[in-house]
Amino acid sequence: MTSSAGTGMPAAQRLRMRDVLTVAVVAVGGSIGVLTGRDGTPIWQGVRVLITVAATAAAICVIRRGADWLCGLIAFLTGVAAAATGAGFGLPHLAKTGWSAVTLAGLAALGAGAVLLVAGAGIVVRRTHRWWRLLVAPALLAVVYVSLWSGVQAVAATNVPATAIGSATPADRGRTYQDVRLQTPDGVRLSGWYLPSTNRAAVLLVHGAGSTRSDVLAHAVVLSGHGYGVLLFDARGHGRSGGRAMDFGWYGDEDLAGAVAFLQSRADVDSDRIAAIGMSMGGEEAIGAAATNTGIRAVIAEGATTRIAADKAFLPDVYGVNGWIQQRVDALTTVCTDQLTDAGPPVTLRAAASAAAPRQFLLITAGDVPDEAHAARHIQRGNANVQLWEVPNTGHTKALSTHPDEWEQRVVAFLTGTLT
Repeated sequence: MTSSAGTGMPAAQRLRMRDVLTVAVVAVGGSIGVLTGRDGTPIWQGVRVLITVAATAAAICVIRRGADWLCGLIAFLTGVAAAATGAGFGLPHLAKTGWSAVTLAGLAALGAGAVLLVAGAGIVVRRTHRWWRLLVAPALLAVVYVSLWSGVQAVAATNVPATAIGSATPADRGRTYQDVRLQTPDGVRLSGWYLPSTNRAAVLLVHGAGSTRSDVLAHAVVLSGHGYGVLLFDARGHGRSGGRAMDFGWYGDEDLAGAVAFLQSRADVDSDRIAAIGMSMGGEEAIGAAATNTGIRAVIAEGATTRIAADKAFLPDVYGVNGWIQQRVDALTTVCTDQLTDAGPPVTLRAAASAAAPRQFLLITAGDVPDEAHAARHIQRGNANVQLWEVPNTGHTKALSTHPDEWEQRVVAFLTGTLT
């Protein structure tokens, strides 16, 4: 590293720093190569690996030969990108599937990225003259916050660990059922259970992100007890379904279209008496799908809040300047996510409810999660077809557990009133 006043670091120490940064970049390149080259067609895998190798080589060249400030800047930016990618892969996979090649590669990228981020920021600050450091240091912190917040969420939402279904089946709850396979319009095969209808009406039951049909089995039992046919299916990439998971629910229209088509083909179901009930991501998917799928005659969404940044338009009104800033950060998350998935950003939940009118919506919110109520009121604003039920002393999607009798009464009454 070239000698320069103001670095606060002897030449030999600066050279050792270059060596450390070079090793960290190599570690990042190898880890990202494993992560990005693990799926897709062989040609696309090769392209990803080649791009990673080229980017790694370019970064090493700058770090070995570039000026101090450029070396630090490249190290910092590489570190931010690596840390976001590594955390988005490594932490969710470690939590859900334990140790694997993906987990190890993700954590390696996170660790090496952290080294590059901190060291690079230090070099940039040292190479900044005098009081300008008072501006540069906060700017670097802001870049770290925004990039990690948006990047980690985007990577995690589009690279979801496998989720296994539980061992219990409807038969364990005294219900007759069938194992079924569904086909989405874009060709993905989904797996599910179907509990036959005895009242000519049916409900498709949609689980939340990172879960499976097993997680809504209790809801199915309640609904089946009132004669409704119930279709529980694993969203794409979850449970035993094919396809690639996407935890912001951007594939919801496709998945629910396949589910509605299945129910419409059933001899025990009137095709104009089908409702959708969804939990969290599943609720958001149900709201969104109703905008274009007239086969969904009514929707109950519990814990639905947001799929894209525009769904959080309520933030400035509720939280002022902090909310305004957060919505802009979330807009970057939406942009980043759009670059990492074949699914395009969906319409807002509020616009979907409006487009589906006069079909009815019941939004169930948890009293212990204030933003659920804020989001639901935002969806309801201007939409007379949206009803709200805020459940006191309840966590996210826990209304059936904490208020079982009232959940059953309200949900069945809503279905009775809308599926006539």
